[in-house]
Amino acid sequence: MTTLKSKLQEDLTAAIRGRDELRSSTLRLTLTAITKEEVAGTQARELSDEDVQKVIAREAKKRREAAEAFGQAGRTEQAEREKAEGEILAEYLPKQLSDDELQAIVAQAVEEARAAGAEGPRAMGQVMKIVNPKVAGLAEGGRVAATVKKHLAG
Repeated sequence: MTTLKSKLQEDLTAAIRGRDELRSSTLRLTLTAITKEEVAGTQARELSDEDVQKVIAREAKKRREAAEAFGQAGRTEQAEREKAEGEILAEYLPKQLSDDELQAIVAQAVEEARAAGAEGPRAMGQVMKIVNPKVAGLAEGGRVAATVKKHLAG
């Protein structure tokens, strides 16, 4: 069993014993998503820590989007719960890059792409190919794309 998955299960047990309803339900849903991912496809498999992190990141993103949707609909109670669940999941993810760190990585990638002959907004694909492996799991894709667009336009 992966170490991250076993940590989630241990934390779930502790949350249940501590009667922490929010944490236990969040971890239970996340473990269910991990199990679904393990049995998806033609053959069941054991997920690596990296794969488990991807599932957790996907679940956290769902919580952020739901919190935003609930907030816009004026359902503050549900929005707060979704935000709280997202914060619980964030504890299991690597620390996200700051805006300055992301800017520096993108600036370097833009220079590399320009050295290879890429110019203007059409270089977006080439720059993203350079940036994505460096920021995988450390920054959300939409945030990375927006930063790359800004660098290429300006």
